[in-house]
Amino acid sequence: MVRNILLDTEAPFTWIDILEPELADFADLKERFQLHEASIKDCLQIGQLPKIEEFEHYHFLIIRSIPRKFDNFSDTLTEITERVSVFFGENFVITVHRGQIDYLEKMVDNFPLSKLHSSKLFINHLTSEALKTFENLVINKLNKQLDSYEEMVFLHKRRKDFLRQLYYIKRQIDLIRIILTLYKDIVDFFHLSAFKNIYTQDLKDIYARSSSLYRNIAENTAQLLSVYFNIESNHTNDIMRTLTIISVFFMPLTFIVGVYGMNFDNMPELDWYYGYPAVMIAMALLALLIYYWFKKRKWL
Repeated sequence: MVRNILLDTEAPFTWIDILEPELADFADLKERFQLHEASIKDCLQIGQLPKIEEFEHYHFLIIRSIPRKFDNFSDTLTEITERVSVFFGENFVITVHRGQIDYLEKMVDNFPLSKLHSSKLFINHLTSEALKTFENLVINKLNKQLDSYEEMVFLHKRRKDFLRQLYYIKRQIDLIRIILTLYKDIVDFFHLSAFKNIYTQDLKDIYARSSSLYRNIAENTAQLLSVYFNIESNHTNDIMRTLTIISVFFMPLTFIVGVYGMNFDNMPELDWYYGYPAVMIAMALLALLIYYWFKKRKWL
């Protein structure tokens, strides 16, 4: 669906938005704005990471953002991000996307008039809004999830499905960090001396802040995983220690039982009246001696 959002009579450029694009939607636009087939092909392909390409009469831009909701067990590019492809020249902007994009619809309903002096300022603002969605994800969702998982690790003994949940968070963070790395070329383009102003500086600040947030949360996730494995390792060591102590207690007792269980004819203790209670007392004393030794060594 092609819709005209802004006409060049209202602003220095025309803004055309295409929802659920098909090749036929570009039939007239291709001739009107001299769009290259390669950029149209990239625009229609599923996937594609953030990038900016320069053509003879315009620039082609792909930006990604975080949708309002996505499944916690998502870990692919198309599941955890939404994409907007942008063609922009001096006198036109064409935005292309599949599905409703929240921040784009807000801009449709409420034009940022102070940022409509040129198409570049408008695209700069569009990119800033996309980057803010990454920042909001950390602040409003990922930090809270990690806090709850930390509580689960340190305070709760039952940690069912913990690793699966943390695995998907780690995957999401790693993928978003890759996307933010590719955003650097876009941010640097708008921060060139020819375009540099207060709005491009704001874009650079948002990018730096988002990158820092995801770097910190990636480190926190790695540390939480490390703590979890250390706790599990200590728990396993405690179990092995308990089993070892039990085996140390029973090894000498089992030896005594094995000796007197051989039933040879020439074993005088077998015919002794006090043989049984004597062996039981000896075994009890041996167990007490082992217990005392463990206590003295502080192994119990």
